[in-house]
Amino acid sequence: MSGKEKSLLVPRLRFPKFREAAEWGKDKLEELVTTVSPPSKLQSSSYRTQGKFPIIDQSQEPICGWTDDESAVIVESLPLIVFGDHTCALKFVKKPFAQGADGIKILKAKPAISAEFLFHSLSHRPLVMEDYKRHFSVLKERAVAFPDIKSGEQQKIADCLSSLDNLIAAERQKLDALKTHKKGLMQQLFPREGETVPRLRFPEFRNLGEWKEKSISDFGEIITGSTPSTAHPEFYGGGIPFVSPADISDLRWVSDTKTTLSALGFEKTRPIKANSVLFVCIGSTIGKVTQNVRDCATNQQINSVIPNSEHSGGFVYYILSLNAERIAKLAGIQAVPIINKSQFSAVRLLVPEFSEQDRIANCLSSLDDFIAAQSQKIDVLMIHKKGLMEQLFPVMSEVG
Repeated sequence: MSGKEKSLLVPRLRFPKFREAAEWGKDKLEELVTTVSPPSKLQSSSYRTQGKFPIIDQSQEPICGWTDDESAVIVESLPLIVFGDHTCALKFVKKPFAQGADGIKILKAKPAISAEFLFHSLSHRPLVMEDYKRHFSVLKERAVAFPDIKSGEQQKIADCLSSLDNLIAAERQKLDALKTHKKGLMQQLFPREGETVPRLRFPEFRNLGEWKEKSISDFGEIITGSTPSTAHPEFYGGGIPFVSPADISDLRWVSDTKTTLSALGFEKTRPIKANSVLFVCIGSTIGKVTQNVRDCATNQQINSVIPNSEHSGGFVYYILSLNAERIAKLAGIQAVPIINKSQFSAVRLLVPEFSEQDRIANCLSSLDDFIAAQSQKIDVLMIHKKGLMEQLFPVMSEVG
């Protein structure tokens, strides 16, 4: 770039109609918005699961509850931007809503800027809670670049990004539908409480009779993880997965982990064979379940089941997933929830013969493959959106 080009406040990618248009302007956010005060604020105790108007508060979720209380509803000055002071979450709101608990700022765009364009501009460079101390006082100082609203460029950018957001939302709905279908199917493929056979059974197994009650210890060897001494850096960074609860998502498999072990570090652990089932038994995420793609080790928060020849690893994963909430309740109410190895091992569940186990696991595994593919599709769209936004908004550091 020449010195002159560096001084121009323009994006790298501009729609053809605007390539010869004027340079963008910029101003502090506090000069571009006014704050809106709600008629009243609803306490979380008054949230409902259904209602006429959505409730929005400081959480990451767009809608936190519902209300029919019209006296608390904001219906003027739409659309608006909502900023969560304690989460840095931004929301673009086009319909009447009620404000929930404290901790949000409701922003109305001034005539120089479109609320929808401003929302995307702020989303392009999101606040990081740790860096910005989670407060609107930092956001309002941010410099915002924008083209002349009369040119139509703001709306063109907003329309482009909003259409991509709509596509991502539609793909997320498909993902949610797949997960809902899986949940319903699992409830049919496993016996309900008080019953000894499932409501839905594959034809070849319908005459095999009742499932048998077994304890988790009957499924195979149970190993509680351990953590190599962090005083020895040579134990870490070697590429062998070291699984902690933070590595476990709502998908079936875990492969990559935030922390890895060296061969020396791995020798200091209790090795877990590939395709075992890992169950979180300590902490706030108690009940999370996964299977390991590769041989690994885990920390002490996880009990792993290494299935024996009579039990399918996939089946063990699915039956523990289905019963995770019930098993988690064994921890009771305490500061640090914990299910010890003896309690976990003694949990009793109904199990069929290996061939039926394997059939159920293969069926659900196929559905999990669809879920993983759909999740990956959303990740790709999110990466595409991030790259597009980097092109559609000026890089402020390149501006003289």
